[in-house]
Amino acid sequence: MYDYLLGGKDNFAVDREALDRLADLIPEAVPQARAAREFLQRAVRYAAAQGVTQFLDVGSGLPTQGNVHEVVPDARVVYVDHDPVVAAHGRELLEEQAGAVFVEADLLDPARMLDGAAGFLDPARPVGVLLVSVLHFVPDSMNPHAVVALLREALAPGSHLAIAHATSSGDAPAGGTGRGPEEIQAFFGDFVMIEPGLVQAHEWRPDRPRLVGATRLPLLAGMAWKP
Repeated sequence: MYDYLLGGKDNFAVDREALDRLADLIPEAVPQARAAREFLQRAVRYAAAQGVTQFLDVGSGLPTQGNVHEVVPDARVVYVDHDPVVAAHGRELLEEQAGAVFVEADLLDPARMLDGAAGFLDPARPVGVLLVSVLHFVPDSMNPHAVVALLREALAPGSHLAIAHATSSGDAPAGGTGRGPEEIQAFFGDFVMIEPGLVQAHEWRPDRPRLVGATRLPLLAGMAWKP
């Protein structure tokens, strides 16, 4: 479904029909998805400029339509999703991409997820971890802050963490949990925030004019690095 929201071609008729209905009910769904993807792209370029050459995109969905391996083609990229159908299709899409692989794993089991990526990424070197539009699908009952803390602890110094998260001030995605700025900020722990801090996704180091309709999207985003 996310691929269709982004204007991609790797989707099915049932996805298109469902999302057309969703767009009628929640007009900001499309600009929010695009704002999240454009934030991801800017965050990846920023981390790469700091010398990060490997990335872990958690809850990535299908790796299509301007994704990480296209933004930084010389980097090594691991995409992660817990959906076996998405993982299988993702592997097919990446068959000819020597620098990118797809791992079926769950954010809620960070040790297993990192083990799955260890054969492709060097855990002793900085990694750019992307949690873009995924944490708001993890309810408080699953203790997402503790999960992300384990992930932060496992990263090498110099690693970067990018997060985009729906806010409690707007409608959370279906099945999602919107959170306030302080709750979202807490996911970064003691990592050092990169300017401009936690802001509306389209306001994080923009590289082109603002998206039409993006002025008050209920999506906060930020990036931090591990000293």
